[in-house]
Amino acid sequence: MSALDTDSAPETEPAELTGPAVPVAGEEIHLPGPSLQPLLLTVGITVTLLGITTSPFIVAAGLILTVVVMVRWINDTRRDISHLPADASEH
Repeated sequence: MSALDTDSAPETEPAELTGPAVPVAGEEIHLPGPSLQPLLLTVGITVTLLGITTSPFIVAAGLILTVVVMVRWINDTRRDISHLPADASEH
C-alpha cells in the first residue's frame, strides 16, 4: 500500500485560525460601480505634467480637469459611504 492509497483525511487548520470563508448571512458586500473618474484623473495629471514643458494654457487645462475630477470623485465616495448601513463603519 502506498502513501497515495491511504484513506486518512488531509490535515487542516482549526476554524479559529483561518476565520470565516464567507461573509455572515445578511451582510452585504459593497463594491463601487464602474467609473471613468480614474482614467480622467490620469489624463488630467498627464496633461498638467506635459503642459509644464509646453504651455501655461495646457497646465491650466490639466489642473482644472484634475481638480474637477477629484472633487466629483470625493463627492461620489462620500455619497456611497453615507448609503452604507450604520453598523458597517464599526467593523
